[in-house]
Amino acid sequence: MNLFDLPQPSVPVSGTDQQFPVRRIYCIGRNYEKHVAEMGYDVKRSKPFYFAKPADAIVLSGATVDYPPLTEDLHHEIEFVVAIGKRGSNVSVDEALDYVFGYAVGIDLTRRDLQRAAKEKARPWETAKGFDQSAPISAIHRAEDIGHPSSGRIWLAVNGQIRQDAGLNELIWNVSESIAELSTLFELAPGDLLYTGTPAGVGPLNPGDEVTGGIEGIDEIRIKIS
Repeated sequence: MNLFDLPQPSVPVSGTDQQFPVRRIYCIGRNYEKHVAEMGYDVKRSKPFYFAKPADAIVLSGATVDYPPLTEDLHHEIEFVVAIGKRGSNVSVDEALDYVFGYAVGIDLTRRDLQRAAKEKARPWETAKGFDQSAPISAIHRAEDIGHPSSGRIWLAVNGQIRQDAGLNELIWNVSESIAELSTLFELAPGDLLYTGTPAGVGPLNPGDEVTGGIEGIDEIRIKIS
């Protein structure tokens, strides 16, 4: 392979033969009250904050994910994912859904021990959040096909045992608000993904674990940790 003939990370678009090319992956931190509480923070609503993962951290549903190095505390975080299909900055809340191409189910894999260490030293989270294979995702379902879900069950199980179980209506910052705020920080563009935060119940994963999850009305996801 030519040195510069690099593969484009992409996600299948459900019901089509299209691939959604991934440009950037943005993630919202602490966007469900019960998760905020379980992590030991004040649940008072404040402006959302964001972190990023590299585009090639994408892993498709059905994949086997390697247990990452330099951690002894890999955690699962099930997430509602928004795929952006239109370029824009300073988007209003009322217009935000016009920028959505579709939706998917994702998992934000996290090296929790590295995250704790970074927090203690007031350092960035990249090593905890942006490692290889850290962004599993289902196929993307077009908004024109499924609408704009604002409620429905979001859940995750490990080896058949439910660990996370909540509703999309529990988001502190909903999709429109999250897009609008993000667009004040970055120009959004087609190919961007937004992982919108995880509900309570995050916990450790071990080699051999089978991880399943889903969002009512959208899709399910399945990975195995090796």
